[in-house]
Amino acid sequence: MPLDIAALRQQFRAAKSELLTQFQHSRPTSSSASLFLKRMAQLVDDTLTTLWQAHALPPDAALVAVGGYGRAELFPHSDVDVLLLLPLTPQPGCNDTTTCAIEGFISACWDTGLEIGSSVRTVAECIEEAQRDVTVQTSLLEARYLCGDRARFETLQQEAMSHMDVRAFMTAKTLEMRQRHTKYEDTPYALEPNCKESPGGLRDLQVVIWLARAAGLGSTWQALARQGLLTPFEARQLQHNEGVLKLIRARLHQIAGRREDRLVFDLQAAVAESFGYENTRALRASEVLMRRYYWAAKAVTQLNQILMLNIEERVLGSQDAPMRVINERFLDRGGFLEIVSDDLYQRDRHAILATFLTLQQDKSLKGLSARTLRALYNGRKLMDGAFRRDPVNRATFMAMLRESQGQTHVLRLLNQTSVLGRYLWVFRRIVGQMQHDLFHVYTVDQHILMVVRNMRRFFIPEHAHEYPFCTQLAAEWDKPWLLYVAALFHDVAKGRGGDHSELGAVEVRRFCKDHDITGEDAELVEFLVAEHLTMSRVAQKEDLSDPDVIQAFAQRMGNERRLTGMYLLSVADIRGTSPKVWNAWKGKLLEDLYRLTLRALGGARPHMDAEIEARKQQARQALALYYLPTGIETQLWKSLDMSYFARHDAGDIAWHARMLFRHLSDDKPVVAARISSVGEGLQVLVYAPDRPDVFARICGYFDRASFNIQDARIHTTASGYVLDTFQIMASDPLKFEGVHYRDLIALVENQLAEAVASEDPLHQPVRGRLSRRVKSFPVPPRVSLRPDERGQRWLLSVSASDRSGLLYVIARTLAKHEVNVQLAKVSTLGERVEDTFLVTGASLNRDKAQLALETELLEALAA
Repeated sequence: MPLDIAALRQQFRAAKSELLTQFQHSRPTSSSASLFLKRMAQLVDDTLTTLWQAHALPPDAALVAVGGYGRAELFPHSDVDVLLLLPLTPQPGCNDTTTCAIEGFISACWDTGLEIGSSVRTVAECIEEAQRDVTVQTSLLEARYLCGDRARFETLQQEAMSHMDVRAFMTAKTLEMRQRHTKYEDTPYALEPNCKESPGGLRDLQVVIWLARAAGLGSTWQALARQGLLTPFEARQLQHNEGVLKLIRARLHQIAGRREDRLVFDLQAAVAESFGYENTRALRASEVLMRRYYWAAKAVTQLNQILMLNIEERVLGSQDAPMRVINERFLDRGGFLEIVSDDLYQRDRHAILATFLTLQQDKSLKGLSARTLRALYNGRKLMDGAFRRDPVNRATFMAMLRESQGQTHVLRLLNQTSVLGRYLWVFRRIVGQMQHDLFHVYTVDQHILMVVRNMRRFFIPEHAHEYPFCTQLAAEWDKPWLLYVAALFHDVAKGRGGDHSELGAVEVRRFCKDHDITGEDAELVEFLVAEHLTMSRVAQKEDLSDPDVIQAFAQRMGNERRLTGMYLLSVADIRGTSPKVWNAWKGKLLEDLYRLTLRALGGARPHMDAEIEARKQQARQALALYYLPTGIETQLWKSLDMSYFARHDAGDIAWHARMLFRHLSDDKPVVAARISSVGEGLQVLVYAPDRPDVFARICGYFDRASFNIQDARIHTTASGYVLDTFQIMASDPLKFEGVHYRDLIALVENQLAEAVASEDPLHQPVRGRLSRRVKSFPVPPRVSLRPDERGQRWLLSVSASDRSGLLYVIARTLAKHEVNVQLAKVSTLGERVEDTFLVTGASLNRDKAQLALETELLEALAA
């Protein structure tokens, strides 16, 4: 009787739907996930067997499950990988009976609704392919018999194991794992982790089982425990955390309706809801879910490391290698730090922190042995309140920070092994804590450790090429460890509500008292934590050409030591938020603020007349290099006020004069561009007759041409012309890939001049595309309009989620209300925009007009 494919398809879909419904309504436990995955695999097993039996395949052929399906687990939208194992290679074309049967079987699988990935090979072909490709070799390790000739399947297994080079396989899989970890930045704490591929994900557990199978050590956690590679407690921990990861991945597939292994922002809330989590005043439901994921991934990372080292010792036979005695507590086993006995930490709790100090001090050691890692994992409960208060432990922790090297490595290892959070209880509260500010891409603990790393690199000569000025300042700093403490505590109070800087200052004051940091040192660390956001805020939002701004900041800093510490912490902090946030322009703003403040701290209030005269003289010297007529700058400079010379350095002033001396009375706009002096993007000069919408037209052009404005310096001459300078960067560098910078400059100069000269109405803003993060965690738009300190101009502050064309929307609204922009500080923090404008306009003196402007800006930002 022929098989009714339509009926089988309906039966398969109904059974799968029922399993998914049962899983959706089951309690979200690790055991429920494992049961669901096995039932999914069994359903596919039964369907494949029915199809195999209906297609008259050779009796000496076998159907084999491979890949993830070979593990008898199937996620809702994972591929069904099968191997059709044949005695002979089938001939092409449908004249061959076997070929026809195979093609009919595969077509029937797809018709039934099974999305299979199939390969057709003989045993010899499988072994030959496995020798060339470690992925095939891995899939054969997981091969599982489904139906057909069992003897042929067993032959495949025997041949695969007889050709297995365990050492070569272990090397290949270890390198593969390291490469994968590097791709995901060696952290399980990414804000959108891949629960399969990221460090601490399911793949890390699979690698362990592959290596154990290859070495003949077992294929389950219980089997590894019987072999002595795991303790029964560790086996239970692995089984539980593996179940948590499987549960999350299965729910992800189910909610996304596709194969999705990343916990992306779009799906986190829905997955959290499926777990029964709800938003509270303190935490979002998604944050509770992610905290559970991070703790599971962290445990997997720790146990994976222990098992990998244990298996390596068994395979290489290094467990019997001679050991070097380091001291009465520790041994050197092949470059790894080994404890002298399994109960060392129970006998001597001081040895816990001493482990890391010893590792830091002994350059011949490259890490902790499996035995040491296991003892730390099992000794977590030993680190209680008495342990944290112990003067010996406090002295050991300070010794680690005061060491001449190794702080980054040892602090990361302390966090990976859960010791850091157990010793610094305040740090434990932010392990795995997400940040939804749209510019941090790491959890709070990982960001903090990244900032410590950045600070440490300033003190390492090999990294001097990265930030030479920071390295120069660091070389003159007497106590680097004070900066490491400040970096360690600067964000430690995040997530509590309230000002995390103030709360962090309280925590670091307590730490200093407990760890005998006193006097000026304690005051400095507390000051840096309390004020760690101040320098970047002033540099990016205030007018650095205003002597009052510099004087006020200098008074806040107080002295050169505080200023230098603040500068180094600010650079390290911004660089530690996200690779996208830092750029050379932000670096220049911070360095300019540092140098101006240092000068102010050196004595009297800055004398702007003398400073401006010095800049003019330097500009004249620069102009002389071009053999231009003497005095070409005079007419232009007479038309500009003091603020122009205060806001531009001598190089910019000379460039402007050189570009404009022949065009001071032109009716048409003059646009000049050059490679930026800070090494990124372009500097663009615009000189044109003044009109209310000039700034909006310029912003509109840059938006259409895919440029982001980093900085805008806007001036109006006494003769009624605007002289504006913009720092721009490509919003999509790929768009200009392969374009020579000379061609790019010519393009900007021609097109921008046309845009400024245009009499056409300002074009309607295009609805900017929002990123996934912004959609999931939108920033409520905020607008603040207040008079400056002198009451002559107005400060407009805007905060909103970033999107393309946002600056043009703001500029267009200001032009509509006849508000003139005199200075723009454009600050993009990841996917959040915080822009500050210095503006003037008659309408701003009327309350009703102010309210209308603010309302329209809010509506435009929220659109």
